Amino acid sequence: MRHSLLIFWIAIATPVLALAQTPSQNPAAPIAPPLAELVAEALAKAPALAARRAALEAARQMEQPAAALPDPMVEAMLQNADFPDFTVGEMDMSMVGVEVRQGLPYPGKRRARVEAARADTDLRSTELAAEERRIAAAVRTLYARLYALDRERQSLSAARELVDLLATTAAARYSAGEGEQEAILKAQLQESRLGEELDDLEAERGAMVAELNRWLDRPGDSPLGDVAELPVPPVVDAPGGVTQEAAVEASPEAVTARAAVAVAERRLAVAKLDLKPDFVPSAGLASRGSLGPVLTLRFGIELPFWKQRKQGPMIRAAEQELEMAESELRDAEAMARAEAARLAVRWQQAERQIVRFQQAILPQSSAALDAARSAYLAGRGDFSTVIEDFDLWLEARVQLARREADRFVAWAELQRLLTVAKEM
Repeated sequence: MRHSLLIFWIAIATPVLALAQTPSQNPAAPIAPPLAELVAEALAKAPALAARRAALEAARQMEQPAAALPDPMVEAMLQNADFPDFTVGEMDMSMVGVEVRQGLPYPGKRRARVEAARADTDLRSTELAAEERRIAAAVRTLYARLYALDRERQSLSAARELVDLLATTAAARYSAGEGEQEAILKAQLQESRLGEELDDLEAERGAMVAELNRWLDRPGDSPLGDVAELPVPPVVDAPGGVTQEAAVEASPEAVTARAAVAVAERRLAVAKLDLKPDFVPSAGLASRGSLGPVLTLRFGIELPFWKQRKQGPMIRAAEQELEMAESELRDAEAMARAEAARLAVRWQQAERQIVRFQQAILPQSSAALDAARSAYLAGRGDFSTVIEDFDLWLEARVQLARREADRFVAWAELQRLLTVAKEM
């Protein structure tokens, strides 16, 4: 049984049992920073957020080019009549000059391209906000899981300090004819099991700390102190339907999907405007030597002559991309509703279980253990019964910490779903 080694200590030290009812933090052990501090550090340092910020800035830089005119073209021109003789200055049709050509998009095209670029910037901004919310939730979740592990580690560490005394006590009772050799063997076995469990617990904790260090952009083996307590999350008492509708409006996936729909709509508008002709005015000035200069003005129209092979397929592709974005939006909204309902159930379950442990299971397990301990010391009970009752007593405290962690994780996920990433 997982924590039964502590039973020997309980059997000989009633005050220790009372103290263990409310575990205290070792003042010499380092304490983990407050959760709000870690969330703020992750939001400032996480490489994933740096990548999103760079993508956002890149999108902003693309807005101005979207409104720019095509680059002008400058052409040098030589027109020579009666070639191969050089007749510039001698014949009216012979001249040397320069011509400047400037493309002008059809009215509305530049505005449509700017709107598409701004919609893309908005999309990158929503992706950054969604990543911030995801990282904040990840840090909060890891912190809560570490809290539950540290409470279990605290109990196991206390047992390890007492194991020698427990084995000695069992041996003394056996020597005095008050106990059986089985108690000594069980104490030795539990000593080995305790070491195994502590090793497993340390490995699990190390993996969680490494994952947390990823978000903090720290070396993977950077230590983290004991998580002594969790912030008390606010009560989630909104009706399920209200929570679901709020999730549809505010969930990062739905917000990002709406921004993607806006991008697809703007790109479709740009593709449709490509069916309109662009204009190419130009002006030139040529010299004919002593015959006087020549001014040339031209006006061209760029026609979408190959629209069946070029603009048509591009429009159809943009329409399909819009349909895809709208479908993904519906899926994101459905997922947000389902996630809100699931998290509400998880929250309510954890809340009920915490109350059940605090009001029933913990006091009942303490009473059962005290009765078994008293019977064993009086010679009426059996050692195995005391071990079983202590296992239930200690497991109840471990489970309470896990339920508290579950409730906090449900709150963290609801925060990710319903609000921006804020420190708590």
